[in-house]
This record gives sequence, structure tokens and C-alpha cells, in this order.
Amino acid sequence: MSLLETVGKKVKEDATNVAKAPVEAAQDVRYTAEAVRRGDISPVEPLKTVGATLGALVLVCLLLFPIYWILIAGLSGTGGSIYSSSGLKLFPEAPSLVPFLWVVGDLIVPGYDISFNIPATNSAIVLSTPQLAFLDVSALQPGTVGRIAFGSVELFPGFGVEPIENPSSFKSFFWNSLTVAIPTVIIAMILIVPAAYALSRREFIFRRKILFIYVLLTQVGGGLGIALLIGLYTVYVQLGINDSKLALAVYYAATAVPFNTWLLKTYMDGIPVSYEEAALVDGAPPWRVVVEIILPLSTAGLATVFIFTFLTGWTEFVVAQTLLGTENYTLPVGLYSLISEYSIPWARFSAFALTFASPIMLVYLFAQRYIEGGLSFGGVEG
Repeated sequence: MSLLETVGKKVKEDATNVAKAPVEAAQDVRYTAEAVRRGDISPVEPLKTVGATLGALVLVCLLLFPIYWILIAGLSGTGGSIYSSSGLKLFPEAPSLVPFLWVVGDLIVPGYDISFNIPATNSAIVLSTPQLAFLDVSALQPGTVGRIAFGSVELFPGFGVEPIENPSSFKSFFWNSLTVAIPTVIIAMILIVPAAYALSRREFIFRRKILFIYVLLTQVGGGLGIALLIGLYTVYVQLGINDSKLALAVYYAATAVPFNTWLLKTYMDGIPVSYEEAALVDGAPPWRVVVEIILPLSTAGLATVFIFTFLTGWTEFVVAQTLLGTENYTLPVGLYSLISEYSIPWARFSAFALTFASPIMLVYLFAQRYIEGGLSFGGVEG
């Protein structure tokens, strides 16, 4: 089974487990209740489990409270804090989706005219594709959405919605971040994977010295990059690539290589050499040993390296702000550009920040199992 098939299978399993989780939880509760009723389980045991679960939920809520604070600021419409002169409020008085709609902007796929020339004639067939408008924020009608009422009792007043003019450039910033992060991952992985395998499985001259250099760059690489930022900017300007997203991706990949190579190398060290020896005895060439044995067994390490490298290109701010022009701003720089000299639009700033962080949170939730395995610095027992 290839590496991509293995990853796809595990992602499918994760999605299935998430979908089945509520049903399995309900079945566990029912089985536990029946066991307590029969006397097979002491009533104290489920209470201990419930208490531990509630304690864990309280701890998670405390850890996620800053994110909730930002969410409240985004939903408040005016960007008001969770704390006002009238006291602490856990819910906004007049919740509004306007800041989030301002961030997302129009979601419209324009129509296109496709023409086909008819040979030996001056005629052509023109096919027009329809315009698909998933969201047109400038055409929203004043009112509310999401109102919840039970009879004459209003449980939730709904979100304030009104036409939005001049939405943000979030989609442009998002595209710029993608076109920086994806080349960063590709360039870095091309260097990290063979280097990690060579340092883990091969003996060659100066191997120990190269490992020492990697450790040194792992510890001081990020700080050294910031210290040399002025020199880096000068070199990029002289070469005329200071406003190039690809050049920025090359820099990010270079800074990501030392730590991630060492991380992946340490993970590969835990894979038994006997697996490779058995494949070589069966007549498999070295490249097949790497592709079909080492890489599939290094899925957790590769996923961890992939996430860390992607985050390098997705979230870095200082170098991107220094090198890139306004048209090529990435999401972190675009978020910072919302701050004016005298004020900060907290509602839009909070909505932008949460929308910016949402893809990262989703990716981490699905890759959490592989990241934990990759950081365990262990391979397969045997």
C-alpha cells in the first residue's frame, strides 16, 4: 500500500469515527445504565467517570476561554469586550454576523463565454456558463438571521444582517498564503525526506559533523534568521525578488529544514532495520524499500513534519511584512493591516483572526493522532 493510500485510508477512518462518536457514546451510556441496574457495576464507578469528564470539560473551557473572548468580540458587531461598564457578560447583547460577512465577502463564481469555431465557416458556437452566487454581501436585506423562538418566547434574537459595502481582501490574502505555504511544503519536503533517511540509515564521511550542524541550526536557526533580516532584505532587493512569494517560500523552507529533518530522522531511527533487510533479500531495489517500507511506516513523522512546515509558511509575519508588497500580503500581514494609527476595529479584527485560524484548527483536529505519534520519537516495536 502506497503512502497516499495509507494516509487516505486513515483520514477516512477518522471521518467515520467522528460521525459514529455520538451513537457509540449513547450506546455506552445505555449499556452502563443496564449494568448498574443489574448490579454488575457499582453506581460509584459511573459517577467517578462523570466527575472526571466534567473536570476535564471545565479545564478545556478554561483553556479555550481566550478564543471564546475573541468570538464574542467578533459577534458583538461593535467589537465590544466581554467585559463592559455594566459588568461581565458571556453573551453579546446584539449579536451580529456582519464582521464575519465583511471578512468573507462575496462568494460568486462569474459566468464565462466559451466559443468553438466551426471549421470552414465564419461561425462559432458560444456556450455561456451561469453565474453562481453563493453569497452576495452587498445584496443582503436588512433584518436578522438565526432567530430562535418558541411560541411567543424568543430564545435567541438572531444575528443582525445588513448590506455590506467594501468587504475585506481576505480571499486575496488567503490565496497569497496558499501560494506561499504550498511551495514551502514542497521545497522543504524534497529536502527533508531524503536528508532524514540518509542521516538515519546511511554511514558516510562527516555524518556526525553534519548532525551537529543540524542540531546547531535547529537551536539558533529561527533567531539567526530574524537577526539577519536586514541582510536578507538587501540581498533580495539586489536580486529583484523582494516581492516574490516563491522567494519567500524558499526562505521559509530553508528555515524549516534543520528542525524537521532532525525530527523525521529521529522518528526513522525507531523503524527496525530488519524490515529493510527482508525487502532487500526479496529482491526489492533501494528506492522501493524507501517508498514502500520506510515512508508508509513514517506516516506519523511525515504528518508532523508536514504540519510544522505548512505552519511556517502560513503563520510567519515579520519576514513576510518586510519583503512583500501590498498586493502579495499573506493572511498574518493582512490581519495586521487592519490596525490603523489611532484605532483598532475589534469586531472585524476578531472575525478576521478566527476565520484565519479556522483552517489550521481543522487540519490539526484531523492530524492530531499523527502529530502525537510523530512527536513520540518512536517507530514500530519489533
